[in-house]
Amino acid sequence: MRLKRAMLGILGAAALGWAPSSAEAHHAFAAEYDIDQPIVITGKLTKLEWTNPHGWVYVDVEGPDGKAVNWAVEFGAPNALLRRGARKDDFPIGGVVTVKGYRAKNGKEVIAGSTVKLPDGRDFFAGSEGTGNPGEAANRPQN
Repeated sequence: MRLKRAMLGILGAAALGWAPSSAEAHHAFAAEYDIDQPIVITGKLTKLEWTNPHGWVYVDVEGPDGKAVNWAVEFGAPNALLRRGARKDDFPIGGVVTVKGYRAKNGKEVIAGSTVKLPDGRDFFAGSEGTGNPGEAANRPQN
C-alpha cells in the first residue's frame, strides 16, 4: 500500500511539474503581439518550419534602403492549416507571399500572421485559434 501511495505521489508531482511548461508554450496573442500595430508584408519565402505548436515562415522583404529584411511570421499549428486546406507544398521557397498580421511588442521583425496569400493567389487564415488572435473566428478568407 505504501508503495502504491509513493508511486501516486511521484506521478502527481511529475504532472504538476509538467503542466506549467506546457501551458506557457501555448501563449496568448496579447502576450507577444500588438493589436494596434497591424502590418502587411510582401516578399520571398526563404524558410518554412512546419512544426508544432506553431508553424513559422520566414519572408525577405525589401527594406527602405533596398536591402532584404527577413521577417519571421508565426502561423497556427500545421494540423490547423491542413484543415483549412493549406499544405506544406503550398509554400514554395522563393515564392512571393503576402502576409497580414500584427507586429511583435518587442519591435523585432516578428509577426503573428492572420492571413497569407500564396503565390497561386489563394488566401488562408494562418493564425492560431483559441489564443485571442484577431479574426480567428470571423472574416476568414475562403479558398
